[in-house]
Amino acid sequence: MTGEIRKWLRFRNNGATGFGTLTSSGISVHEGEMFGRHAATGRTLALSEVELLAPCAPNKIVALWNNFHALAAKLNQPEPPEPLYLLKATTSIAAPGAVIRRPSYYDGKTTYEGELGIVIGKTCARVSPGEADSLIFGYTCVNDITANDILTSDPTFPQWARAKGIDDYGPFGPVIATGLDPAKLVVRTILNGAERQNYPISDMIFSAQELVSRISHDMTLLPGDLIAVGTSVGVGVMKEPENTVTVAIDGIGELTNEFRL
Repeated sequence: MTGEIRKWLRFRNNGATGFGTLTSSGISVHEGEMFGRHAATGRTLALSEVELLAPCAPNKIVALWNNFHALAAKLNQPEPPEPLYLLKATTSIAAPGAVIRRPSYYDGKTTYEGELGIVIGKTCARVSPGEADSLIFGYTCVNDITANDILTSDPTFPQWARAKGIDDYGPFGPVIATGLDPAKLVVRTILNGAERQNYPISDMIFSAQELVSRISHDMTLLPGDLIAVGTSVGVGVMKEPENTVTVAIDGIGELTNEFRL
């Protein structure tokens, strides 16, 4: 649902976790619940005073595969008749700015995947696409990091959950933006200063509203749940000892993390 754009975030300050909205003067601190009743306290914190956290704590992370026309065409794969998705471990969540390290036991390829994330605002089960906008809280930036060699190491069983569920392989944020039309958004991914992805969300096979509807017919979606809508062309391997990856979506912001081999 479009309207006034507000940017919600979570933070840690003096050992306490809080939330609020991003303003020109800093963070307008709120009390209550982000997905329930809340109100501004009148207190403002500077960004320099806080540690940014992932902007919500999902009960589950749903990650889409093959949800863009351009990528399906490039891979010469048929477009799916229904959403193809996996569940990504919530322990894979990493905060904006966090340093992410490849596991010591794994020396294979790891890729970045810049994506749009849908954040659910209200419990929804078996809803229609027309109802979805009223149940979506907002949108965020996601880097759906993948250990590619794990994914395909066993020819009898594609290891989607393991390859994408490694600790810290699911950074998202820095904010959840409300009031946006997702179909007008463009995702850009910058690796070590070079733009590698630049694609429109309007190219999705299943729209944000269709995804919420169809997934909600399989499983109940809860406030704070995150749906990573899938990525498009331009996915690549992070090869340097230290890699800076930024997922940028105008209207939301920039999610930047460092990935170390």
